[in-house]
Amino acid sequence: MSVVFHKASSRGYAKHDWLTTHYSFSFASYYDSARMGFGALRVLNDDMIAPGMGFGKHPHDNMEIITIPLSGAIRHEDNMGNSAVMTAGEVQVMSGGTGVEHAEFNASDTEALTVLQVWISSKQKNVTPRYAQGTPDLSVKNMFVEVVGRENSNDLWIHQDASLSLGRFEAGAKITYTLKAPGKGVYFFVMDGEIVLEAHTLEKRDALGIWGIDKAVEGEAQQHTFLLAIEVPME
Repeated sequence: MSVVFHKASSRGYAKHDWLTTHYSFSFASYYDSARMGFGALRVLNDDMIAPGMGFGKHPHDNMEIITIPLSGAIRHEDNMGNSAVMTAGEVQVMSGGTGVEHAEFNASDTEALTVLQVWISSKQKNVTPRYAQGTPDLSVKNMFVEVVGRENSNDLWIHQDASLSLGRFEAGAKITYTLKAPGKGVYFFVMDGEIVLEAHTLEKRDALGIWGIDKAVEGEAQQHTFLLAIEVPME
């Protein structure tokens, strides 16, 4: 088993007039040759966007982009004709494929927006661009719920043999993450709370990447914890 442990304080950081962000991996002006991604996972940005501000229309291709609002509301528009507002509890997926242009803005004029942006490299190049959003059922406690999966696994699928799972764990709850497929790695990111995973203590916004495992990762929540698990191919 191989492990990489990323403390929240070790992430890249940038602050602009309207955007405060932390980068788990090299992105924009932040570069670290040791943090270029985790397998097919290329980007995990933790953004806070000022009221009424956001990212103007810009292009993507051959990338699977997942957006997870944590607080506030995000407004999406793209050149495929999609226009929507999402709030915490919803998840958005977009396949760049042959090329797509989109814009993401804070839908509120008074409240800040916090959002996770996840980019995963596409398994298939130049597919037809695609957009979907949904509200996963996270009412069940102390277990992971797959919210994004491989093609046609659910409404929120991407063009990669990867998955994103979310779990809300109570203090003292045992945590078990079972790989969907052998040979993958999993990157855990603590949105809130504190856990112990494979003898590593992770606090809010800490992350732990694990690969070279046979089947499952075990741990225990030290307090109420909201946890993201991103399973991706490592090649």
